[in-house]
Amino acid sequence: MDSPAQPRIVPCPTCGGDSIFAPSNSWRPFCSQRCRQIDLGAWANEDFRVEASPPVEDDSLPH
Repeated sequence: MDSPAQPRIVPCPTCGGDSIFAPSNSWRPFCSQRCRQIDLGAWANEDFRVEASPPVEDDSLPH
């Protein structure tokens, strides 16, 4: 007799607590709506950034 698969537990990206990564958790990968909103706010405030080199201006192009 096969037992049902155990839900996968992952760390919440915001608080680090346990979060069920399954369709039953509508906030996955977050543990709660609060953690999801905190993450969304951080993106809106541009707290998450990707480092990049400044663009190089090409003097050969017409201005």
